Amino acid sequence: MRVNARFEGDAEQQLNYLAEATGLGVSEVLRTSVQHYYDQWRARRSGLTHFTAFIGKGRSGRSDVAGSYKARLAEGWAAKHQGRTPAVHEPTPPYAGAESDKGGA
Repeated sequence: MRVNARFEGDAEQQLNYLAEATGLGVSEVLRTSVQHYYDQWRARRSGLTHFTAFIGKGRSGRSDVAGSYKARLAEGWAAKHQGRTPAVHEPTPPYAGAESDKGGA
C-alpha cells in the first residue's frame, strides 16, 4: 500500500528526529511506528478486556446466585467439613506435650 501523508510542525520534527536517531529512513520509521502502535492496541484488546465480555454470561439455571451466595458458600463449607464448623482461630500446641503441661503439676 502506498501512503501519501503530510507532516507539519511537531509531527515533522518528531519524524525527522526518529529517522536521525535510529538511522532509519522515514518510510521505515513510519512502518515501525505503525507496528508499535498496532502492538499496543492488540495487547490492550487481548488482555482482560476480552475476559470481561464473558462475565455474567454463564447460564447456571439459578436466578438467585447473587442474592444467595453466602448461604451456598456456607452449605459448601458444611459439606466439606462434614457438618462441623472448623475452628479457624483455634491455637495449636507448639509441641506434642503442651496439652498435658496445662494446669501444671
